[in-house]
Amino acid sequence: MASREHFGSRAAVIMAMAGSAIGLGNIWRFPFIAGQYGGAAFILVYIFFCLLVSLPILLCESVIGRRTHKNTVGAMKELAPGSGWKFLGLLTVIAPVILLSYYSVVGGWSVEYLYKAVTLQFRPEAASEVPGMFGSFVSSSGRPVLCLFVFLAITAGIVYLGVKKGIERFSKVSMPVLFVLVLVIAVYSMTLAGSNEGVQYLVRPDFSKLTPDALAAALGQSFFSLSLGAGTMLTYSSYVSKDEDLVASGAGTAVSDLLFAVLAGFAVMPAVFASGIAPTAGPGLVFETLPFIFAKMGSAAGFMSAAASVVFFLTILVAALTSSISMMEVGVAYLVEERHVSRHRATLGIFFFSFAAGILCSLSFGPLSGVKIAGNSIFDFLDKLCSNWLLTLGALFFCLFVGWKMDKSAVRDELTNGGSRTFNARVFPVIYFLVRYIAPAAILLVFLSGVIG
Repeated sequence: MASREHFGSRAAVIMAMAGSAIGLGNIWRFPFIAGQYGGAAFILVYIFFCLLVSLPILLCESVIGRRTHKNTVGAMKELAPGSGWKFLGLLTVIAPVILLSYYSVVGGWSVEYLYKAVTLQFRPEAASEVPGMFGSFVSSSGRPVLCLFVFLAITAGIVYLGVKKGIERFSKVSMPVLFVLVLVIAVYSMTLAGSNEGVQYLVRPDFSKLTPDALAAALGQSFFSLSLGAGTMLTYSSYVSKDEDLVASGAGTAVSDLLFAVLAGFAVMPAVFASGIAPTAGPGLVFETLPFIFAKMGSAAGFMSAAASVVFFLTILVAALTSSISMMEVGVAYLVEERHVSRHRATLGIFFFSFAAGILCSLSFGPLSGVKIAGNSIFDFLDKLCSNWLLTLGALFFCLFVGWKMDKSAVRDELTNGGSRTFNARVFPVIYFLVRYIAPAAILLVFLSGVIG
């Protein structure tokens, strides 16, 4: 087997992990999930889960990955040889491939909307028609599948190049640009007539909306957004050198993801109310709302509006790719290291499987909309399967493994860099307590309440 690659610098580590965390989970999924469950109340619960539950889980994956420098299955084999824990490794190979299949459908939507931006379809005179573009597009068959293919092909091409030439280079360019652009959109969104109602929607808590489903959605969203429970952070951490500070990089990733998600909410929700679109419009919310913003901008900003729409949808595409790359890399790393398949063939294998499943997900908005699994469309079923079940179980098992199976001294060694990080050594008891008790209890309570509800 070829020698294993590692990220080349601390900046590369932070950008790659932030790239995996910050993407469509923030821009596309967070605003419409927050819209479904009442805005501010949901955001408060989401912040709680991110800092006290998801961050410890992220550190669990980081400890396992950096400790072994292996893929999810290989890591379990090394740390718990001859035990049933190997099935956790297999679970976290299957989950990201399923996740990639339907996530890439949305990634394909970003390809289409970049094309629309480049061809100046978000014109001021057509502003009233913009929201209807989305429904017409996703309900068709050929074009969404083509866009899905393009998105997955770009993902596969970057993964094929490897860790340094592909993943690292791509991640270091995209994240800063995305953050600045979403900030600009948020500022403009809050200046639109009627946007104040959207701002109030986000900042005024309505705790009556915090049903068991809302709690499960908040926890599932924090996993989805931070790429937890799927082995992506474990895999990326396996490319991190022993000199890096796992606590600092993990905290930076979680806080950046949290801030970006809230910022994305302020970029989308004020415009939702200004445009008269229902805040519970579903996963197409961002593809209806943001083009409306650009169309409205056009009357005042002209060329700048058109240029901004192109750059913004290009950045959304890039952000989506940084996350899809991490999902594909989990399966590729497993096939390369455990099955001794070449990176070329492993990448192609994951590509074709995800594309086949993605076609079914894409068509569930159109020709296959009548096909239901447990009362859900194919897309929604896979979304709930991953967010509420596979990722949740994966996160729970990672907590149990690090908190109860691994030797405590080994966990301390990784989080404190052999005791050299004095601050980490001081906060280690708190982190370890969260990992052993708080995070697993929270996962179980919300998981069970969601099932019962």
